[in-house]
Amino acid sequence: MKKIVLLALCVVVLAGTVWARGGTQQGGIQIALITMDSMDEHWLKLNAGAQQKAQELRAAGTDVWVDWGAPVIGKVDAAEQLRLIEDAITRKVSAIMLAPLHADALVPGIEKAKAAGIKVVLVDSGANTQSYDAFLITDNGAAARLAADEMAKAIDSRGQVAIVNAQAGAGTTMTRENEFKAQMAAKYPNITIVGTQYSDGDAQRALNQATDFMTANPNLAGIYACNEGASVGVGNAISQRNAAGRVRFVGFDFSASLKAMIERGVMNATMVQNPYQMGYQGVQAAVNLIQGKAIERHVDTGVTVATRANVATIQ
Repeated sequence: MKKIVLLALCVVVLAGTVWARGGTQQGGIQIALITMDSMDEHWLKLNAGAQQKAQELRAAGTDVWVDWGAPVIGKVDAAEQLRLIEDAITRKVSAIMLAPLHADALVPGIEKAKAAGIKVVLVDSGANTQSYDAFLITDNGAAARLAADEMAKAIDSRGQVAIVNAQAGAGTTMTRENEFKAQMAAKYPNITIVGTQYSDGDAQRALNQATDFMTANPNLAGIYACNEGASVGVGNAISQRNAAGRVRFVGFDFSASLKAMIERGVMNATMVQNPYQMGYQGVQAAVNLIQGKAIERHVDTGVTVATRANVATIQ
């Protein structure tokens, strides 16, 4: 996996955005992969899966290339994602694989791509349109309900809990927040949600927000974080306050940093997605669509609950 994540890519700068290309392109099937940023391990793994599948298809005789682009500032620039879609349309790519930053803001670009005859495969996060061909995603509602159950278990089903989310407008992260809250309300009447803050997935901002929650709520029992950046920030805040074991922590996503937090007892559990499979299967879905083959429109790529008991086995 590490070799794949560190796959050598050629970098091309277009209008302030870095496009990473999987090799020298000579026609064939061109796929534009557009993610929320290019820094989190989640997106690195998703791109690695996409590049691996493209490499395997080329080895088997199907000429497929994947360009990877993302907003430079990451996670907040839906306008730049729209510009990337426009660029992909202009280049007449065969397919776009997109992780929308915002459920509404990306709709015009998605619908324009479809109107141009480009196959659209959504990965990781959805948009408020039916103008797409396939959607590969974690069941975020089910994962958020699992996160609520893990939190309840950690705090004996009572106490105050805070939420540090990522993007306020992203369909994925809002589902993770709303379903967590709904599960708490339905099953755990003695747990109170004291507030939600939006970090845009920025670890430093999440650290500050988690610190503020702990300061304002001296009896805070737990914090739930909704993506990798937010989880890293919350874990760092708990560590800085020497609050591990007193403030329980359930997060979302997986990285070397989060694995270490679980091993140290800072984090109780995290919901582990499978971004590698999103990228890998997403490229295959795009190629099947281009070749006129039948595919499943919605694919659940699964989630695992990582805890101290099993974290050593999770990649």
